[in-house]
Amino acid sequence: TNNEWEWGYRENDRLGGYDPYSSSKACAEIVVDSYRNSFFNTKEYGKSHHILVASARAGNVIGGGDWSEDRLLPDIIKSGVTNTTVVIRNPDSIRPWQHVLDCLSGYLVLGHKLLEGDPLASTAFNFGPADSDTLTVKMIVEKIKVHWPDFEYTIDTDSSKVHEANYLKLDCSKAQTQLKWLPVWNTDTAIDKTVNWYRDFYHNNTINTGRDLDSYIDEAVKAGVIWTR
Repeated sequence: TNNEWEWGYRENDRLGGYDPYSSSKACAEIVVDSYRNSFFNTKEYGKSHHILVASARAGNVIGGGDWSEDRLLPDIIKSGVTNTTVVIRNPDSIRPWQHVLDCLSGYLVLGHKLLEGDPLASTAFNFGPADSDTLTVKMIVEKIKVHWPDFEYTIDTDSSKVHEANYLKLDCSKAQTQLKWLPVWNTDTAIDKTVNWYRDFYHNNTINTGRDLDSYIDEAVKAGVIWTR
């Protein structure tokens, strides 16, 4: 349940949701937990079954190749390409922004633990950015404009259209402690990599996903993160 707390939500906080979107996330967690408890109970692992089940929760993911509707960064890129003005909702809302590769590295670390047969991994985990990278929507827009200045935006002042939480942070200390997972790219780097991906796509007709992946792995190796060892 989103209580507009100023601290990050932990995996064992009460589930719920005011709006259908957040409620759907809670429903997914409840379904996974009920199946785990009913059929793949961790206490019975290695006895009556050999299956470990986990769930993973990410922050607000950005990255090249996303053309989904009503997504902040894709909408901004589209507005720049089509020379239209993008409408920004809830500019003061705070979100945990992260690059998709950081999110996926967490999923892979968790999956590896499950394949190794670690019962402690059979639970829920948060994978999000550092607290310093939990920024407002408007701050993200301004950071994007530094890298891609060719767009204009306007603020939607009608707060009655869509209900969204104003303050959302993730506490990822469980993943950091139990899985030794850490994010590699901060928000500035994530925005830089994402905007450059779209720039290469639209201006040079090039898809540079492989380049970003190589760069991410190189920086992860330098940082000594667990999955590079």
